[in-house]
Amino acid sequence: MKKKRVFTVEEKMQILREVEQNGMLVTCRKHEIAQSLYYHWKNKFDYSGVDGLQRQYKRIDPDIRELEKENERLKKIIARQALELEIKSELLKKTTQQKRRSGS
Repeated sequence: MKKKRVFTVEEKMQILREVEQNGMLVTCRKHEIAQSLYYHWKNKFDYSGVDGLQRQYKRIDPDIRELEKENERLKKIIARQALELEIKSELLKKTTQQKRRSGS
């Protein structure tokens, strides 16, 4: 089973430059990479420059995750309070209407 190779930004840039000098097929064979991978890197480089070639980490920072949990908890509290206020206002309306009817 092959282990996934990880290329640094410098290696990717060097391969992109080498393609311009030696051609894509020769360079891809030399470095044992697929042509699709070369095009993927080239598109990212053309679109975002060197920053596009850096690894994109999908892990979320634990501090951010904790803040998101706190945010969800606070949203639930606010929703519960809003529901309680709505119920109280409805009850208040009903009691004032009943008092008017019985008082008239």
